[in-house]
Amino acid sequence: MRIFMILITAALVASCTVGPDYIRPNVDVPTAYRFEDKETRDTANTEWWKQFDDPVLDALIIEALSNNKNIRIAAANVEKAAGVLTQTRSPFFPQIGYGGSGTKQRVGEQGPSLAANPQTAYQLLANASWEIDLWGRIQRLSDAAQANLLATEEARRGVILSLVSSVACSYIQLLGYDMQLVVAKRTLGTYSESVKLFALQFKYGQVSQMNLEQARTQYETAAGMIPQIESQIAQTENALSILLGRNPGYIQRNRTIFELMIPAVPAGLPSDILVNRPDIRQAEQNLIAANAQIGAARALYYPTISLTGAFGVSSADLSNLFNSSSRAWSYAGSVTGPIFTAGGISGQVKQAEAGRKAALITYEASIQSAFADVENALVAREKLAEQLRAQERLVKASKEYARLAQLQYDGGYSPYLTVLDAQQQLFPAELNYAQYLAAAFISYANLYKAMGGGWVTDSEINIKAAGSDDPLSVQ
Repeated sequence: MRIFMILITAALVASCTVGPDYIRPNVDVPTAYRFEDKETRDTANTEWWKQFDDPVLDALIIEALSNNKNIRIAAANVEKAAGVLTQTRSPFFPQIGYGGSGTKQRVGEQGPSLAANPQTAYQLLANASWEIDLWGRIQRLSDAAQANLLATEEARRGVILSLVSSVACSYIQLLGYDMQLVVAKRTLGTYSESVKLFALQFKYGQVSQMNLEQARTQYETAAGMIPQIESQIAQTENALSILLGRNPGYIQRNRTIFELMIPAVPAGLPSDILVNRPDIRQAEQNLIAANAQIGAARALYYPTISLTGAFGVSSADLSNLFNSSSRAWSYAGSVTGPIFTAGGISGQVKQAEAGRKAALITYEASIQSAFADVENALVAREKLAEQLRAQERLVKASKEYARLAQLQYDGGYSPYLTVLDAQQQLFPAELNYAQYLAAAFISYANLYKAMGGGWVTDSEINIKAAGSDDPLSVQ
């Protein structure tokens, strides 16, 4: 017992952790965004989709957070990582078990023997073992497992961030397609009246067949656009249904894209990206894990100290197994260490060091990509707004051009070709306006996605408050 206590005391006094401690790398962070709107308020940490002021969109996002399969998979991965952490930490504590055996054997007899033959033996023992983490190998492995757990949690948050943005973008795109369908059907109705009018005029010889066929060409062009738009609507509905965890089907919407409110532009410093973006935090946790793996690998160069003990009963007679005279015990300490491994340990160290280099480069790359995402989202929002204003002016001018061309044709001052040209310019202009309008709203969703934000946690709290089943939490 004295030896046992000496070994424990020595381990606690001399214990040290091998390997480099993690220090966050210095990163070159831009001081400002090139296209940032200065007249904004900090809304990156709010449930930004509610600023569109569409209760249907709010309900769809809550449904997606509750039922989306990718979120359930991400939550299961977090549970798995938590189990790995528990397993990795277990060697910190003594491992206690039990065992029992009963044997009976006969040995060959060559000459006189005083021992009974055959022999019986019964044994029931409780055993314990403990590897003293003298060099911090288990500690480093635990640090790596802890970082992997946090990285998995950040990956889950990234799934939530992407999911909410995808639902909002798909819903807005759906409203954009609805607007294009309205434009196409309205234009088809106008062209249909023109075809009827020209067919009647052609019948009585007032217009040529060329005029009639020109009108029919317009009509069929608009007619061909409708099934294309309807196909896009159905495909978008199906994709959105999958995001919601539903079977493919119809998506309710009670408002038009014109009734959506324009969200505020989130304000923030470039350094906020380091705090808010789940992918950056995930990359940093992976770097922490890789850094800890170096220490775990280097600790293999040093000896391993283990303590073992057993206590129980042992007897040749089952009836006397639990008598005081049958008690048995043992304890021991062992030290094992490498002498020659032919590169077995050095190879593991090199792997760990190379893994840290790769993780560091990935971390730096994720930061640069995050800044690029924000810059791209900011410039897209600004330039799409300019495109939308220009397209709105184009639609207004095209409508006036079509009106004047029709008046001149009716008065006999211009051929129908002028009317045809004006209408052919108006139809795609209106379709493009609907497309730009949807893209402009989507650019806000992409900007909030690029900024990250603390609303992910708030959304989970709201789901729990609503009393719905929450697949996001890890028990």
